[in-house]
Amino acid sequence: MTLLDRNTYAPSRASVPRLPWYGIRTKSNHERVAAVVLQSKGYEQYLPVYRCRQRWSDRIVETDRPLFPGYVFCRFDARKRLPIVSTPGVVSVVGFGNEPAPISESEIDAVRAVLRSGLVAEPCPFLREGQRIRVRRGSLEGLEGILLKKKSDWRIVVSVAMLQRSVAVEIDREWITTI
Repeated sequence: MTLLDRNTYAPSRASVPRLPWYGIRTKSNHERVAAVVLQSKGYEQYLPVYRCRQRWSDRIVETDRPLFPGYVFCRFDARKRLPIVSTPGVVSVVGFGNEPAPISESEIDAVRAVLRSGLVAEPCPFLREGQRIRVRRGSLEGLEGILLKKKSDWRIVVSVAMLQRSVAVEIDREWITTI
């Protein structure tokens, strides 16, 4: 059989359905161990990392750190998850109750695109518009309010309930934390 014959009979990648991505919860600082072992078991895994400058007592060191500490992404059949949860460093599969919840391919692609862009990326708290927040830095430090997004700017909304009036002020995204 020639190479052409083998390729003719081999199923194309397009015709084979791809398994969904799942989030894998790992032990603290075991993301790399879990990712390496999952890959050695033949699973497609993804551990997104970012460059971080860390000051030590005598120098500054650049290291790669997990973008989502405590998590690795992996493609697998959810009905056959025993090899996943028995992997060293793995705590569980992210889901609802006992049912693993798949992660959208577009969300994984978006994370990959951000990291490929070469722009500075780092972890940040998950924030939703309408969520209660507290300002950590700046002249508004300690202020609590509700997060609002107007165009591409973030604002904190402070309300006076008795008057049923609010005021919104633009804030730096890095200055806020969730309550």
